[in-house]
Amino acid sequence: MELQTNADSRPQWKQELSNAIESVHQLLHILELDPAKLNLSEAAIRQFPLRVPLPFVEKMKKGDPNDPLLLQILPVTQEEQLDPDYQLDPLEELKSNPVSGLIHKYTNRVLMIGAQTCAVNCRYCFRRHFPYQENRISSQQLDKIIKYIENHPEVDEVILSGGDPLVNNDAQLSKIINRLNNIPHIKRLRVHTRLPVVIPSRVNDQMLSWITESRCPVTFVFHVNHPNEINNDLAEAIQKLRNSGCTVFNQAVLLKGINDQLETQLELSNKLFLAGALPYYLNLLDKVQGSQHFNVPEKDALALIEQMMKNTSGYLVPKLVRECPDIPYKLPIK
Repeated sequence: MELQTNADSRPQWKQELSNAIESVHQLLHILELDPAKLNLSEAAIRQFPLRVPLPFVEKMKKGDPNDPLLLQILPVTQEEQLDPDYQLDPLEELKSNPVSGLIHKYTNRVLMIGAQTCAVNCRYCFRRHFPYQENRISSQQLDKIIKYIENHPEVDEVILSGGDPLVNNDAQLSKIINRLNNIPHIKRLRVHTRLPVVIPSRVNDQMLSWITESRCPVTFVFHVNHPNEINNDLAEAIQKLRNSGCTVFNQAVLLKGINDQLETQLELSNKLFLAGALPYYLNLLDKVQGSQHFNVPEKDALALIEQMMKNTSGYLVPKLVRECPDIPYKLPIK
């Protein structure tokens, strides 16, 4: 298989990742927006830096300060507001962190912190305060994680998350996948990622190689919040994964002013299905400090789901869920 490269011999996705925009003023210059007319927050940027790749920026509408993709990544003054109902670790994941780099909250599955960074910094991220430096996975730490999984035969599925696990080189990912495949009681592997959504070129031949060689079936759970995030490049990436034997789901976060309208959710579900990804979960906002302006009340979320059920096929209606720190599964909201 031929690996797509550029002039400096790096894969295209690596170049696009390294060229991600980290300057608010550069971003707003590209989008032809006046910083003085936006509620930008330098404090929010220092606490949680801006980071967004150009392929994602290209999906944003120039001159529109209310573009739904821009609102997901723009640091604003509302993030500075402190709310006692919002926490640094809203899911209390550190209580389920038996080994550095591993979270074991659900009985039959564990989550590996496969990376400390993402390709894009979403302002509502529930791990925006997570102590990634304390959960780095070195070679020695990977040995400990594998040993932990081997000693817990009730675990039959491993989820690669992060950060975003796909920021790793494919050689690194192949090594991890091979070691997990050698554990007899592991039956399924899952990758939670937003990287192909913001950099579709990430799904290349080298990535597809370790997928097709895996003993365990590999499921991808993408994170697409708005129909404008789906273009032909992303649809092609999803089809490549499906052609390699992967199941592709999507889980979104319900965000005020971004995707809390019926028409938006219907369009999102239909575009996902046409692209080859099945709507899976619609998550209520995890109450992480700094994200309160994105919150949609539960009663409004329920009303939205009811309207979706009246207006589209059942398999296009995602499950409305909330994750709670003391419940070992995603709690359906009814």
